Amino acid sequence: MKLSVLDQSVISRGEDAETALRNTVRLARRTEELGYTRFWVAEHHNTNGLAGSAPQVLISHIASMTDSIRVGSGGVLLPQYSPYKIAEDFKVLETLFPNRIDLGIGRSPGGSYETRLALTDGLKKSMNEFTGQVAALQDYLHLSPDQSVKAYPDVTAPPLPWILGITHRGARVAAEKGTAFTFGHFINPVNGKRALDYYHSHFQPSHSLSQPKSNVCIFVVCAPTQAEAEEIALTQDLWLLAVEKGRDTEIPAKEEAKARVLSDFEKEKVKENRRRTIIGTPQKVKEELEMLSEVYQTDEFMIISNVAKFEDKLRSYELVAEAVL
Repeated sequence: MKLSVLDQSVISRGEDAETALRNTVRLARRTEELGYTRFWVAEHHNTNGLAGSAPQVLISHIASMTDSIRVGSGGVLLPQYSPYKIAEDFKVLETLFPNRIDLGIGRSPGGSYETRLALTDGLKKSMNEFTGQVAALQDYLHLSPDQSVKAYPDVTAPPLPWILGITHRGARVAAEKGTAFTFGHFINPVNGKRALDYYHSHFQPSHSLSQPKSNVCIFVVCAPTQAEAEEIALTQDLWLLAVEKGRDTEIPAKEEAKARVLSDFEKEKVKENRRRTIIGTPQKVKEELEMLSEVYQTDEFMIISNVAKFEDKLRSYELVAEAVL
């Protein structure tokens, strides 16, 4: 089984964006040492608790601070941008860091209506254009004589596009366009098997990929004991509640999480959100990943862990690697 990382550069209460981004780089360097396959950074806008608003910039920095781990976006919000410009950005990254760059793309609007308009400079772009944008992006990644406008620089092997999806629709686009596919179990675990089954059975080869290639992203909190893992995960539980309510997205401190008295509704939401997460000892995490590997028919999991203390987060990745790799 392969392990990879998705990091959102989250800001813990009392810290700042500089610390969050430094921790992202620390995590990339450590997970490379541990044998993780790829390290992706997310794109979020207009939210105080997530520092990663410019993945292309962060990818370049992380790749320069590491040696071999693949670095990519999880993912670029393609509906807000020009496929031509994204192709240029990632071909430059590929030229700087050959055979190490992944181009993860998503259909997400990127936030509120006002945020999206700010991203598009007031242009009201339709989300329904996503499939056509993916096709245009693929064309720009591969130079051909009949193109009147070419995306340079020329590269021997353009970055591999990955479509990030949480429904059957994302899997369908990835299969039709012949891209790799990431299923966001950490967002919506309900339709995962259906999406992955469709992707694998309907995949059509493309310039980028001859065979289907997939992974699954999931929240994981791992500690030496179950009790410790549960305590650490409380901060992620409260963070998810706040994100869903559109509130402060900084991660609360462990002490704040332990002292918080949840309403019955919030308790049910936490229980529901735990379906997106594996929480436990290294052996438990290994067993649950192996079970999900059979269900999803994939040999790679991207792990995301949004807990308050960076050292707890780092230790979680270390323990999972020791158990699985």
